[in-house]
Amino acid sequence: MGVNSYDEWSPLREVIVGLPAGYAEHELDLSFRLFFEAFDEFPDRHTLEIAARYTEELCEDVEELAGALADAGVDVHRPRARPAPVEVRTPWWRSTTTPALNIRDQALIMGNEIVETAPQVRARYFENELLKPLFAHYFDRGARWTAMPRPSMSDRSFDLSHARTRDPGLVPTDDDLAADDAGAGVEMMLDAAQCLRFGRDILVNVATAHHALGARWLQRHFGDVFRFHVMHRLDNNHIDTQLLPLRPGTLLLRGPQVLDHLPAPLHSWDRIYAPEPDFGEFPDYGPLDLTLTGPYIDMNVLSVDERTVIANSQAPRLVKTLEAHGFNVIPVRHRHRRLFGGGFHCFTLDTVRAGSGPEDHFG
Repeated sequence: MGVNSYDEWSPLREVIVGLPAGYAEHELDLSFRLFFEAFDEFPDRHTLEIAARYTEELCEDVEELAGALADAGVDVHRPRARPAPVEVRTPWWRSTTTPALNIRDQALIMGNEIVETAPQVRARYFENELLKPLFAHYFDRGARWTAMPRPSMSDRSFDLSHARTRDPGLVPTDDDLAADDAGAGVEMMLDAAQCLRFGRDILVNVATAHHALGARWLQRHFGDVFRFHVMHRLDNNHIDTQLLPLRPGTLLLRGPQVLDHLPAPLHSWDRIYAPEPDFGEFPDYGPLDLTLTGPYIDMNVLSVDERTVIANSQAPRLVKTLEAHGFNVIPVRHRHRRLFGGGFHCFTLDTVRAGSGPEDHFG
């Protein structure tokens, strides 16, 4: 068997867990600022260092995650480590590569197919090179392996319209953008973490014109095998801190407002609402520390099966909420979830789950 994963909850057999070692800085370029809506953060800086202590503690916590999955009987794979920060250049930009930490973002498992999605942040353009040996391993076992068209990611590749309505004085105007770019216009860019899998049905969040192009590509590529449901601007990008399906018939939601974006069949599912964030559950940071995620990041849990989830031990009220709804919770520590842009769902790519095909859970 190659890869085999159609949903977010079936019994987990194999998983890739990210590797954060060497995460030392953020590149504060146009793509990063657009993705994180961070135009007013350190406007005069091009890079921002991450304190070594935070990365060391993150590495400890991710190793605890990998160990918990192995203890649960899951076969755990790891990407290659980035040996050192590597500067990369294209005709249109330069950046420094990132480690393969939030690996959910750029690879989508659709049944027996690996789809490398089109990146949105330049520093992550070559991140999947660190996963290529694993993808090759699954290809040798019979997996299909596809990549979305790769964007040039010139300044003019990005849809700036929404950002300009939010921060008109901070977002570059057309006159500010590089004149000698690729000239391709707005390009296809869509992170895999903008998608959630419900068997035959796939939810896709679309907030920009380049997201819409990526959603159209998925629909054309998979044809009638899957049904894609486009949700318009549920979130700026990723949706796994807005909702996660924990098993057929049960959703974990940020709040009742999320229902307005969901397809009608999901309105009848049971709903678990994540507790209101308690900022006392988060570390205090200094003026040069950049938080990348909102306070609901702890609902970014990983399902091991329909009754078992891995959740952050640093969010005890969420753990108790899940337990009160009958879930067995495996608590794993994750201290700096707001600094590195992800939780346990983001850090993992479930390559093999039990199941024989795309089941219809929408009726």
